[in-house]
Amino acid sequence: MTIYGYARVSSVDQNEDRQIIALHELNIPTSNIYTDKQSGKDFDRPLYKTLLNNLIPGDLLYIKSIDRLGRNYDEIQNQWRILTKERGVDVAVIDMPLLDTRLNKDLMGTFIADLVLQILSFMAHSERDNIRKRQAEGIAAAKARGVHMGRPVTTLPDNFNAVVKKWEKGKLSLTEALTQTGLKQSTFYNRVREHKKTKKVQQ
Repeated sequence: MTIYGYARVSSVDQNEDRQIIALHELNIPTSNIYTDKQSGKDFDRPLYKTLLNNLIPGDLLYIKSIDRLGRNYDEIQNQWRILTKERGVDVAVIDMPLLDTRLNKDLMGTFIADLVLQILSFMAHSERDNIRKRQAEGIAAAKARGVHMGRPVTTLPDNFNAVVKKWEKGKLSLTEALTQTGLKQSTFYNRVREHKKTKKVQQ
């Protein structure tokens, strides 16, 4: 039997230290600990796939919490089935000792483990939805207060309008216009477009 550990960090939980420390405390060799750093949106987990290929029946896999297996209820349930049924390995969830397939392998033990898994999977799914909801509400509240979201807006130089007029009339080359305004080419073009839109609205 080989003992493995798996950790995953996402956009919600960016620090894997808590997971790694918990796995090391179980004396799992560093070479047997696989860590993916993937966002919840992009769930392509290369090291998890490598881990699956290395697992053989009878191996033991530790994870810190059940939501490390997937982003939502269906994914968690599916990965649990793949690990325990298709790969034939034991899985132990550190944060939930009841979810340890080595314990009570009789019918009642299996029933209890499956029930706990379903409840925790649902809770993990609900918590992720709640986090997204709180993030969306926070962004909406910030925008309502006038807080700018995203990249900072480049402040235009005082001579911007005058330089644009000369550039549009061909009196200045693009290079000269960029030099006089101190703007990058992409920023210059974007602000010119915005400037034109503003003039149309005002007219």
